[in-house]
Amino acid sequence: MVEPIERYWNTRLADVKEALNANNFDAVVVSNAAEAKTRVLEKIIPETAAKSISWGGSMTFITAGIYDAIKERSDVKVLDTFAKELAAEDMLERRRQSLLVDLFLTGSNAVTETGQLVNLDMVGNRVGAITFGPKHVVILVGRNKIVADLDEAMFRIKNYAAPVNVMRLSKKTPCSKTSYCEECNSPDRICNTWTITEKSFPKGRVKVVLINEDMGF
Repeated sequence: MVEPIERYWNTRLADVKEALNANNFDAVVVSNAAEAKTRVLEKIIPETAAKSISWGGSMTFITAGIYDAIKERSDVKVLDTFAKELAAEDMLERRRQSLLVDLFLTGSNAVTETGQLVNLDMVGNRVGAITFGPKHVVILVGRNKIVADLDEAMFRIKNYAAPVNVMRLSKKTPCSKTSYCEECNSPDRICNTWTITEKSFPKGRVKVVLINEDMGF
């Protein structure tokens, strides 16, 4: 039964890659998290000649081992927006500074089959960087993030990605108890800013690494 499943995902990922490239993204398909890590470290970073790097919230970025591989580098300026030792005000300032780096890495909550990136943020630094600021952006996407259209993307984000993330972060929101969106007014609400990125501008600024594994939320 493995072979038809492999064929299914190889075909679907190839179609999404084609749709993304038609929308001016620079998309590539890799077989697994290890290959995604190699792609970022050995190809994307050298090709962009990035002298400063930062990132936004992404479990895929962490799970693939890219965070650990980059955070201690001395050959580039690294703005670690995950550093737990920083006070809240200092962390917010670092997130502001991260919007001006050469290379910004993050994930996407959903990717449509027509090649759109759909994201929903709490603070806004992740979606802000995808939209404008960093010279280059790398989006790491597990195959489980692929959806048919915008309606499915929004449903997935509100009723799966967001509840799982508030549980992970121990936020006190209704969806942490019910597992689906309650359109709450909680101070801990993480669903504040939507972005739909239909095309990359300039062409190739946003690079999408499609990973043939289920990764992230």
